Amino acid sequence: MPAPAGTGREPENSRKLLPTTFHLRAVFFETWLPDFSFLFLSILVEGAPFILLGTIISGFIDVYLPSGAMDRILPRNRSLAVIMSGMLGIIFPVCECAVVPVIRRLVKKGLPPACAITYMLAAPIVNPVTFLSTYSAFKKIPLEMAGSRLLFGYVIAVMVGLILLRLNVRRILKPGIAREIEEVAARRAGDHDHDHDHGDEDKGNRLIMALRAAMRDFVDVGIYFVIGITIVAIVNTPPPVDQETIPLRDYIDRTAESTWGAPAALMGLAFLLSLCSTSDAFIAATLDAFGQGARLAFLVFGPMMDVKLLFLYSTILSRRFILALAVGLFIAIGVLSVAMEPLFEKLEKKNDPPFSQRMEE
Repeated sequence: MPAPAGTGREPENSRKLLPTTFHLRAVFFETWLPDFSFLFLSILVEGAPFILLGTIISGFIDVYLPSGAMDRILPRNRSLAVIMSGMLGIIFPVCECAVVPVIRRLVKKGLPPACAITYMLAAPIVNPVTFLSTYSAFKKIPLEMAGSRLLFGYVIAVMVGLILLRLNVRRILKPGIAREIEEVAARRAGDHDHDHDHGDEDKGNRLIMALRAAMRDFVDVGIYFVIGITIVAIVNTPPPVDQETIPLRDYIDRTAESTWGAPAALMGLAFLLSLCSTSDAFIAATLDAFGQGARLAFLVFGPMMDVKLLFLYSTILSRRFILALAVGLFIAIGVLSVAMEPLFEKLEKKNDPPFSQRMEE
């Protein structure tokens, strides 16, 4: 019953609501916000230097690389050009954060979109740094996991590139970038190249132009990168509640016995965690409940498609194509990882020490 008028007593519900509100506010500011800030800053500090490096390279490409130069580097056969593009990461090893601004500029310089996207997908995986980190993370079958990841990533990227050869540029790229490519092609068709050398006196101006182009790219790409890592930090920070909750890891571990659910769960985890391709193998190695095939799906899907990459890709690719690419990668990598699981089981049994040796240890 409500308190009688004039007694000065507040309703019981009001007395409970006030401390609860203050408690949640305290939990938010004392627990959740520091955890969120730490995670946000850790991803920002890890990724920002690579974004800066990629945009500096893109700025110099814009000023110093003549239009059509990539046509002279890659084979004239379009299929061979895609196959070669998938291996460029061995020569130019970059992570997924740095490759997007570089590709953005190369596409504007006339690099065929199919070759550009092949390199963009393959480079974070098909490079020596990622190979060595994967080799170091997996102690049981290091060479098999590192080699499978490199081969798996290369095959998927080339498959995507070969499919894109059949698509129109306007279905892949953002309208503004597609128009720029068509303008570049028109200028090249007229045999008029504006990228010739203007002499030593112009080198200082060209350097300034390159840095200005890098600055513009850094702002354009950096905005999307910050939005992406903000979402990643929110998703990966535990909720500010004072009650027991089941960790995300427990939910994911429950799918480990499912043939199709295991790779799907780990690809979803890779998408949310948005780890760098040079360090994600150490996380994958701790997922002991899962088979090596599912963990391979984690290692291949993550560098090709995650939350932050969605926003970075949107600086160059159309939204419809990004969605189609995400679905296609999810299905293709899932199917191949399931097909690889029996092979990994045989390799693990082959590398297991005899029972008598394990007993002695």
